[in-house]
Amino acid sequence: MRRGLVIGKFMPLHLGHIALIRYAALRCDELIVSMSFTPSDPIDASLRFSWIIQTFTDDPKIKPAMVEDNFDDESLPLAERTRIWASFIQRVYPPVDRVFSSEEYGLPLARHLGAEHFMFDSRRNQIPVSASKIRHSPLRYWEFIPQPAKPYFVKKICFYGPESTGKSSMTVRMADLYNTTFVPEVAREMLITNDFSVDDIVRIGTSQYERIQQNVKSANKFLMCDTDAITTQIYSQYYLGTVPPVLYELEKKVSYAHYFLFDIDVPWVGDGLRDLGHLRSEMFSVFKKALDDRNIDYTFVTGHWHQREAIVRATLDKLLV
Repeated sequence: MRRGLVIGKFMPLHLGHIALIRYAALRCDELIVSMSFTPSDPIDASLRFSWIIQTFTDDPKIKPAMVEDNFDDESLPLAERTRIWASFIQRVYPPVDRVFSSEEYGLPLARHLGAEHFMFDSRRNQIPVSASKIRHSPLRYWEFIPQPAKPYFVKKICFYGPESTGKSSMTVRMADLYNTTFVPEVAREMLITNDFSVDDIVRIGTSQYERIQQNVKSANKFLMCDTDAITTQIYSQYYLGTVPPVLYELEKKVSYAHYFLFDIDVPWVGDGLRDLGHLRSEMFSVFKKALDDRNIDYTFVTGHWHQREAIVRATLDKLLV
């Protein structure tokens, strides 16, 4: 039986890793894919490991494994470091006959293990990417990220501000222009009047969060979001005089790459639910203060429709690089 080994941090898993693993699997009866991690890794180890499992679930010969990297000594020369690695591998895994890599550590590691070494695409000619490049500019290297990992790197964009300022229309417009999905203001799907209860507002906040978690899975680089948990808190305070603590917990669960604060310099249009036209300035101040109090950076969106679209697109385009 030929047993192979591929090691790495896979932070994140990308198409270069996948090509290496597929190459190795064709040349083995069993392939151990060993993912090492430390508690301080910038991407959670369990999440990274789930990406590997999802990607290779169709090939039973590929055996993902996860080990804590508490045995390395980066101060040593590569030959000594790989000797330590080999000793650890021999304690943890069954004997391996072949080592597959795209890095210079592959050959000395294979020698220490008494295994044959196979080098794959060391010059990155087939898959011109690295994990560090993806971590630094994920949207620039989007096509090299496998589908299971993409939701982690999606940039969530929040269109934010008081009622009747064009947020919903802009959300849909940007989703169309950037070929991605969006999350509507779920409250408008759940309410027919502004006579609602604390339980209702909790359901609204929870549903908004769940819709984000659902739609991010199919998003392309951006997820356009019409409002957020802060908005739900503001309306809860105004209409009910209280904010259920769960709304603050929901706020902590979603991180937005950028906020767009919409000005009130457009006509107010009533539609049954909108009933704060007489308080536009006051409500705008409440929305703005909520961002300022949290030190959230935002882009101010003002002017007529085409001016607003230009402001939003210019900012989104900067986020792409």
